[in-house]
Amino acid sequence: MRMRFGFALFAVFVMVPALAWAGPVTIVAAENFYGDVAQQIGGAGVTVTSILSNPDEDPHLFEASPSVARAISGARIVVYSGIDYDPWMEKLLAAAKSTDRRGIVVADLVGRKSGDNPHIWYDPNAMLAFAKRLADDLGAADPAHKADYLKRLERFQESMKPIQAKIAMLHKRLAGTPVTATEPVFGYMLDALGMSVRDQSFQLAVMNNTEPSASDVAAFENDLKGHHVKLLIYNGQASDPVAERMLKLAKASSIPVVAVTETEPPGKKYQAWMMSELDAVDHALP
Repeated sequence: MRMRFGFALFAVFVMVPALAWAGPVTIVAAENFYGDVAQQIGGAGVTVTSILSNPDEDPHLFEASPSVARAISGARIVVYSGIDYDPWMEKLLAAAKSTDRRGIVVADLVGRKSGDNPHIWYDPNAMLAFAKRLADDLGAADPAHKADYLKRLERFQESMKPIQAKIAMLHKRLAGTPVTATEPVFGYMLDALGMSVRDQSFQLAVMNNTEPSASDVAAFENDLKGHHVKLLIYNGQASDPVAERMLKLAKASSIPVVAVTETEPPGKKYQAWMMSELDAVDHALP
């Protein structure tokens, strides 16, 4: 993720008093994978709005609109990544204070700090921690349906077991395999697979929207041309000239490429999305 956010904050907020809530619990998720999991846990007891959900939109160029501001001001629960991935959400929340709204910062649930890789949804443990916290918050907000939320939490936890099994299987085969990436989007998953990730300073420069140093570019090119890596992970959703150059070089050097994304693809649940990308790594490295 390149830290390059446009931000347009509209003065549409007033202090929101505590209200007696009725009907479905309103949830706003900064990113659609959190919204998907929120819907899986909440079922008919929630209405979910996901802000970043367009697969053709570069998440780094997102600008908050008045409709986003209004959705957040009326939400009972708000979910976002934190650690500088979605700082526009923090600004909107600061402008729409409420004594009756619960905020879930997923990075805080797994002890991630500013400066850590912000793509925490590629850590299945982070999503499990989020699901557990959300079920607890929904039970507190809607005690009459607490048992239903806990049942759906159990179903979600069960549905994550095939992903954990796939990771364990691939770890046995791929641990120590050298891999590189244009950005650290898939970093937590590569760590879970035990793969040896190279060119990390290059990845951080691209993520932070700065120019990689000449030595970092040369090292990346050498890894590809010299076949010192077995796989390139590429952010298929955010374009960058130097990253595009490395993608072309990988293909010219017959290095397998796996594209990953920063928003959940349309028509897929979080579980299917993770499994499809793990399958892509599996197939790329038979």
